[in-house]
Amino acid sequence: MSWLENIRPKIRALVARDIPENLWVKCPACGQMIFHRELDANLKVCPHCGHHMRIAVRERLASMFDDGVFQEIEPPKAIIDPLKFRDRKRYTERLRDAQSASGARQTGGDAAIVSHGTMGRINVVIVALDFSFMGGSMGIAVGEAFVAAARLAVLQQAPLIAVPASGGARMQEGILSLMQMPRTIIAVQDVREANLPFISLMTDPTTGGVSASFAMLGDIAIAEPGANIGFAGKRVIEDTIREKLPEGFQSAEYLHEHGMVDMVVPRQDMRKTLIRTLRHLLRPNPPANVVPLKLGKKKALKVDATADGNRSEIKSEGATRDTNGAAAATRKTATMAKSDQASDDAKKD
Repeated sequence: MSWLENIRPKIRALVARDIPENLWVKCPACGQMIFHRELDANLKVCPHCGHHMRIAVRERLASMFDDGVFQEIEPPKAIIDPLKFRDRKRYTERLRDAQSASGARQTGGDAAIVSHGTMGRINVVIVALDFSFMGGSMGIAVGEAFVAAARLAVLQQAPLIAVPASGGARMQEGILSLMQMPRTIIAVQDVREANLPFISLMTDPTTGGVSASFAMLGDIAIAEPGANIGFAGKRVIEDTIREKLPEGFQSAEYLHEHGMVDMVVPRQDMRKTLIRTLRHLLRPNPPANVVPLKLGKKKALKVDATADGNRSEIKSEGATRDTNGAAAATRKTATMAKSDQASDDAKKD
């Protein structure tokens, strides 16, 4: 063994560096490679084609609140595994795995995160669904979190913003998950009865029971470009109706074109768009005094022709005159003028 082979491992240990993985991210739409720092600075939006990738829920919240500062509240504790559900794994095991992956193991959190803070110096409450937590599915815990967010908005007299990203109801909770649909609808109604705005910001994907409940009830419905929004999947619909669906069906742009979504806003412009919208909703009256216009009285003129066309009534200022009578008066005046002229001539002679 040569001396070079003895020192080679030592040299490799000196010059070796821990290179992090995933420094470059490939855009699923255009295939361009994007440096991870550039992608994070652009809020997970491809700078080449504008494709909106999925973003972590807390990273999204930080991009919406002032200075990225917000506070989370712990929603009420919900019943865990009420049906003792089990498929290939126990439901409780799936919950623990999802909580460990999302960092909510200690708090026992679920797919919904309730936060509050300021946005453009306006107090707001935001409830957002985490798609990485069992696909953002809506179960009892999500329903409890949404109701708690609505009550917090009413208590603080603050607008409520919902950011759904969900595959629908959670099948492991059966009918109990479907019961959360009317619960969230009632919570939205409580916010409206308090004269507070409710804005729905639909992201990719917004499907199933979530889209069939609170997601579509916003006073203003906003969607991100390219977001998949609908109830059932495209393949399920095609198999059911046995027809080919149009291109771009269930996309945010398709729904905006057909009046189901009010605005499609890029993620970089979302914060300022929400602030501008909230200011309009919270202050509907213009700041300047409204000066009433003084309009003069207009004389209405209406002509009604009779069937024979010989007579017509002219209505002006509420009075009706007969044109034949007016013509007779004109002829009478002319006859009197002729007789006066003849008498004057006779006197001269």
